[in-house]
Amino acid sequence: MATIVKKRLRKTDIEKRMTIPSKSLNCFPALSGGEHMVDFDVRDECGRVWKFRIYTRKSSNKYRKPVLTKGWREFVCRKELSIDDKVAFYMDKQQADGSVEYRVTVQKAVKVFGAVFAHKPFPGEASNDIV
Repeated sequence: MATIVKKRLRKTDIEKRMTIPSKSLNCFPALSGGEHMVDFDVRDECGRVWKFRIYTRKSSNKYRKPVLTKGWREFVCRKELSIDDKVAFYMDKQQADGSVEYRVTVQKAVKVFGAVFAHKPFPGEASNDIV
C-alpha cells in the first residue's frame, strides 16, 4: 500500500475543502481529456466507502492546485475532524481488473492546554503513524 498524502488539517481543510499537493495528483484517478475534476471512492478504517471529488483549476496553468471537494465536508463532519487532526490517503495495489483501491486513515489530535500533545488513531483504526 503506497502513501499518497499525509496531512495535518488546517482551518480551510476543515471548513471548505482539503488541498492536496500537486505532485500527488498523478496517484489519484486520472483526469480524462480536458476534464478538471474526477470522482473516486475511498475506504476508511471502518470499511465505509466515501465518495470524493478531486477538482483542479480549469486553466492550463502549470500549477493546477488540486483540492478535495464533493464528499469531503461530509467526511469531516461525520468523523468530527478539527484543526491539527491528521489524515492520510493510500493507494492499494491494482486489482485484477486494473482498478485501484484507495484508503483513508484519520488520527485525532490530543491537545493539552490547547497545544497538540500527540495524535491517536480514529476509533476502529489500527495505529498508523502520520507525520
